[in-house]
This record gives sequence, C-alpha cells and structure tokens, in this order.
Amino acid sequence: MKIARPNRDWAEKVYLIAILQGMGITIRHFLANLVRPSRMETLQYPEETKDMPAGYRGKHRLTKREDGSVRCVACFMCATACPADCISIVAEDVGEITDKTVEKAPASFDIDLLKCVFCGMCVEACPVDAIRMDSGQYTITDFTRKDFVINKQELMAVEPALPKPNQQK
Repeated sequence: MKIARPNRDWAEKVYLIAILQGMGITIRHFLANLVRPSRMETLQYPEETKDMPAGYRGKHRLTKREDGSVRCVACFMCATACPADCISIVAEDVGEITDKTVEKAPASFDIDLLKCVFCGMCVEACPVDAIRMDSGQYTITDFTRKDFVINKQELMAVEPALPKPNQQK
C-alpha cells in the first residue's frame, strides 16, 4: 500500500513560516526586555549566583565522624552502583587502621568528575551515609584533566551547603 505525500508549497518546503514564527518570538522577547529591563531574568554572574533548590546534586563530599575520621567503611557499594565507573576506592590494610571501632576504611577514595554524570546513585547506595552531593558547588572548573580527579582529602574538605531560601526581588 502506497501512502501519498502531502503536496507542499514553496514556503512550507523551506520552512519559511516556521522560521518567521521563531524570529517573531525572539523579537518579542527582545523588545519586552528592552522596554522593561527590571523583569529580565539575568544574573550578573559571578557576582550573583543562583540559589540551588533543596536536593540539588552538586560536587561530592565525604562525611566525617565526630573524631574527624572519614565515615566511609570501604564497602565499595558506591563504586559498584556508579553507572559511569568514576569512583575508585582502595581499602586500607587491617593492620594500618588505628581506630579499633572501625573494621574497614579507605586508604584512597578518588572520584573523576569528568566521568561522573551526577546521578546520585553513589549517595543512594552508601549504607553508612558517607558520601553526599549537598555541597552546593555547581561550577566545577579547573585547567587540567588530572585536577578533576578529587581524592579523599579534597572530598573531606568540602563543606555542606544548606540551600538558601529563594529571595524575592
């Protein structure tokens, strides 16, 4: 069975109507911002930053115990759950652990932020709530690829950020 194609005129074939409609929307927004600049939704970044909503997944951080040691027990569940395979953990030898209340601890804990898709699966998989993504840092920049691999000390140095309430202008 053959399906007949609709006959289109020249303007429809080159999408002239669709282009004009899109240009009309662009010009309308431009003129509205020109007439009322106070209603323009523009932040003067980096002087102003956008408030992140609660539950936003930013840069990772490792939580600490009361004594300042890492809460991670090197169970490898976060690395197993990670779909991007960006977490690498090396567990300490049992003889090297100084705290006798801890059975296992990570000797190294690295996250490659260039591979990470910020899905939050590592946070969900952690049984001891050792890894979180509540730092509020969403502008993660650096100069070389190796600087995007953050280690255990850097992850523990990241502080949590409570979401700021949205301020009305």
